[in-house]
Amino acid sequence: MKLGCSFATSLETPEHIRIAEELGYERALCYDSPALYPDVWMVLNRSAELTDRIVLGPGVLIPSLRHPMVTASAITTLVHTAGQERVMVGIGSGFTGRLAMGRPPVPWAKVEHYARIVQALLRGEQVEWEGAIMQLIHPDERFGPALPITVAWGVAGEGPKGTTVARDLGAELLRITAPEPGFDPQMMMVIGTVLDEGEDPGSERAIDAAGHAAGLFLHWAVEHDVIDELLGEGGRIWAAAYDHIPENVRHIALHDRHVVGVNEVDRPFITAEVMASAGAALTPKEWQDRFAALEEGGCSFVHFQPAGRDIPRELEAFAAAYHR
Repeated sequence: MKLGCSFATSLETPEHIRIAEELGYERALCYDSPALYPDVWMVLNRSAELTDRIVLGPGVLIPSLRHPMVTASAITTLVHTAGQERVMVGIGSGFTGRLAMGRPPVPWAKVEHYARIVQALLRGEQVEWEGAIMQLIHPDERFGPALPITVAWGVAGEGPKGTTVARDLGAELLRITAPEPGFDPQMMMVIGTVLDEGEDPGSERAIDAAGHAAGLFLHWAVEHDVIDELLGEGGRIWAAAYDHIPENVRHIALHDRHVVGVNEVDRPFITAEVMASAGAALTPKEWQDRFAALEEGGCSFVHFQPAGRDIPRELEAFAAAYHR
């Protein structure tokens, strides 16, 4: 099982990816959620300029956010800077990237069609989109690398439909809940922090670095209407803390600081007990046990998403636990 990292894209992410490469991370994916973060392609290209080996890509892009020609052109630019062997394109139906703007996920059939259109464009083919024929026609090497371009693909799929799309595209499966039995290759993204010796899971440092991991479960449950199944009565009480916010803008409040920190509504509910039960704050030994379980479950890559005020510390501590 290999080690990668994922980032809630920030203006500091290129430097953090440079540090990750030095620490032995083999891949870095950046979230594509424009309501929350800066443009993922600009950040990835800058990251490519600062690094030599680490594989880079969006993790994951959402079809509705960009015309497929725009995405294809962005991929050619990143390939020019990094080389196609260092580019991976993740795609999904849209959790934060859609829900933070008050829209539901894109149907999986459209996700697959979009991916195939972009792949065809990168091969230099003519394709039909919205009733018209289009093709990448960059005039020469001054405008982009020569076609065809082949890059690795990943699909963020938590259910059977997303898993099927990943399989049909011959893509890596990207997961955040649990490994999919028998799927190869697949990645598991983990969110949390490595506790210092004797540190309490509810310490201010741990909550700053990983309190958002506990909040993620609530946000997912609320947006997918599965509070009872995932969180029970405690989750309903927590979700009710958002009831005073008008429903038409509640999604904005719910995604405030999503996967980067703890917002004011969530903070009273992020306790040591919640951190521990969510697996958000673990000792190095507990992380090693989790790595072993993930590898046994079929993971070929584990991706760590750092957060908080000291992301270099988080990257270093996690890499040390992984290599211990």
